[in-house]
Amino acid sequence: MDRTDTPDAEETPLLFDKRKPVQDKLTKYGIIAILLIWGTVLLFRVIPSLPGRKFKLAHSKTTKNGLQKISFENVRKDLFKPKMQSLQWLNTPEAKENDKGLYVANIDDRYVIKSVFDRGYSESLLNSKNFTFQGVEYKVDSMAAAPDLSQLIIRTNTKQNWRHSTFGSYFVYNKTSEEFHHIGDDIALAKWSPNSVDMVYIQGNNMYLYSTESHTTVETITSDGDARVFNGKPDWVYEEEVLESDCALWWSPDGQYIAFFKIDESQVKEFTIPYYVQDKDDLYPEMKTIKYPKSGTPNPDVDLWIYSIKEKDSFPVNVNHLSRESSPVLITEVVWVGEENLIMKISDRSSDILKVVLVDTLNKESQLVRKNPSEGGWWEITHNTLYIPKNDTLDRFHNGYVDLFPVDGFNHLVYFSSFNSSKPIILTRGEWEVVGGPLAFDHELNRIYFIATRKSSIERHVYYVELHKPEEIHPVTDTLSRGVYGISFSAGARFALLSYRGPKVPYQKIIDFKSKENLDFGELDGNILGKTLYYLEKNEKLREILKEYDVPKKEFKELNLGKDDDGEDILVNAFEILPNDFNPKLKDYYPVFFYAYGGPNSQQVLQGFSIGFNEVVASQLNAIVVVVDGRGTGFKGKRFRSLVRDNLGEYEAIDQISAAKLYSAKKYVNANKISLFGWSYGGYLTLKVLERDAGEYFKYGMAVAPVTDWSLYDTVYTERYMHTPQENIDGYVKSSVHNATSFGKVNRFLVMHGTGDDNVHFQNTLKFLDLLNLNNVENYDMHVFPDSDHAIKYHNANNMVYDRLLNWAGKAFTDQF
Repeated sequence: MDRTDTPDAEETPLLFDKRKPVQDKLTKYGIIAILLIWGTVLLFRVIPSLPGRKFKLAHSKTTKNGLQKISFENVRKDLFKPKMQSLQWLNTPEAKENDKGLYVANIDDRYVIKSVFDRGYSESLLNSKNFTFQGVEYKVDSMAAAPDLSQLIIRTNTKQNWRHSTFGSYFVYNKTSEEFHHIGDDIALAKWSPNSVDMVYIQGNNMYLYSTESHTTVETITSDGDARVFNGKPDWVYEEEVLESDCALWWSPDGQYIAFFKIDESQVKEFTIPYYVQDKDDLYPEMKTIKYPKSGTPNPDVDLWIYSIKEKDSFPVNVNHLSRESSPVLITEVVWVGEENLIMKISDRSSDILKVVLVDTLNKESQLVRKNPSEGGWWEITHNTLYIPKNDTLDRFHNGYVDLFPVDGFNHLVYFSSFNSSKPIILTRGEWEVVGGPLAFDHELNRIYFIATRKSSIERHVYYVELHKPEEIHPVTDTLSRGVYGISFSAGARFALLSYRGPKVPYQKIIDFKSKENLDFGELDGNILGKTLYYLEKNEKLREILKEYDVPKKEFKELNLGKDDDGEDILVNAFEILPNDFNPKLKDYYPVFFYAYGGPNSQQVLQGFSIGFNEVVASQLNAIVVVVDGRGTGFKGKRFRSLVRDNLGEYEAIDQISAAKLYSAKKYVNANKISLFGWSYGGYLTLKVLERDAGEYFKYGMAVAPVTDWSLYDTVYTERYMHTPQENIDGYVKSSVHNATSFGKVNRFLVMHGTGDDNVHFQNTLKFLDLLNLNNVENYDMHVFPDSDHAIKYHNANNMVYDRLLNWAGKAFTDQF
């Protein structure tokens, strides 16, 4: 037997000499013991870095520092949702000259007029959220005050239609007499006239004029409305993609005219959606048919009409004849620029050419005042064109408007000093963008307020510029600190609700831009212009709650994805969320959960405050969450976003794959556990990434409500980026999800969709499943949500969809597939 491991009196280890003193032996034993101890310590330190350590989900509810982790349960309870208020500013007749900052507040179930200027001012509009009419009790679902605040329009018995539209019963309430009067049922919309006496309402797709003096319908404005002709309200595609609202009518400033859309859907093809679980006793599905124009098929025919209150008659503008387009044009915006003039924006169906038409309602004449080609990109639809009224004293010699316009490849503010001018004055310029357009105009100071990315494309700060001092940009918010701000202005632009939305805990405050008091710069919080009157919301409760939680760290960065076709670096915005107790010394350990949307001109990487599904993934799945805004997304200029024109799905997929390649090379990342999740366009992008990557970097994918073929999606959105299939058939084929063989090389993927999706039809997923069947691809899971629309919320579906995503990803990361 070999005994060299334990020396004793009879056997001499090779390391020792009998002739040495005893103390030498003791010394050497001591040295060996020390070496063994240190070796053991080093071994335990090295072990976590050794390959092969098994990945585990984060089962503990707390982190090493004793704080709680983010869970789905508390996210669903909105525990981390900041409380944010909105003010319904009141645009009273005297507000431009004497702005008191009036707004409507809901206090103790009462609707009350308040003033930010005089906090003690309070005037009741309606004393309860409920009212009784002819013995029947009703609940107030929404209300709108007349301009002079004397009366209210109230909607009750509300039924949701599409995303923005509803039907309901409408009443008018008189504050003085405290009487309610029933206008009608199944009404889609009601809007006050500027005279505070009349209103226009829409019922059965026809428009009616109602007088609160006689409490009767005094005029039938249109009579041709039916299931195919819409007057004053949008059809499905105009509501969803163009106006993004339920309203397609506009009162003139003096209330003498109503401009409105007449939309004829006669040529638009129908799409039928079956609903299976609306009633448990139904034996047959309920079939709902909508007019839905798919790419390359006929659009609705739309024209702008003008109704004269005085003449009690209407006339059309005839926009298709005016624009000389062979197919129906898109009317994207209508703005009154005076009491008798308005401008409207029209474009061809592919948004290549933008035209601005001036309408003279008095003479019933129209003229084309400017025509602007997109020059390689496209014209996005905007709704913030701002009327600038004439004022000789303040050097505004004509009625004009401020618009959003490309300047050197970036969206900026320009001023058309006359409404029939075709050449603008450039107000802002630079390699940054104005977001949305002008927000407010101070009539006394000639000051235009706006939000822009001037500091950073992933921040939002408030600025102003004066009409007669173009390109002199003044910050309103503190640009020395990171921030995402929103702002809404009172009617005279003296007061504003400033909303700080991150990255720290959000707050809201009321500021006064015309305070004569000196500012104390040591106490400023967010704004460097305007006196802070008071905080509307500090979210102090949320701040206290967060002290008990270890929110996974979010780090914003700019990734270099390599070289583009011109040899220039592809620099994209991104952020990563590291899991709790993240240990960068672990080797081949952490999975990576990519989340993407990626649609044209969109943005996900923004330094706002949010604790939601991504943080749950990081906390509960012990995964690194990564979000990348690749090429095609917004706020980095025209060149960056317009690259995807006519070729959706290619560059967006390339950039996600390049980012995955970067993360797969990180020592602490397990390159075999990289996944991608997306919803809607993000679902489409997920499938295009899996198709292109074929399992090289992305091993797993989760696609929710995906587009799979752009010929199945609506005309207005799709053709803006792809033109029509007739013009770009190769682009449509290439951009579709078509290579089933690639999906067979992915470890596994998940597809989920709602059958009642009126936006991205379930047909998209069914066609994709058929493709998989034809090619014997079986490495996927499928979950269908009966009757759910695009948001997937019907019958507990929203809980189910996110539970499924989290559990499915957990199985992927723990090798259960």
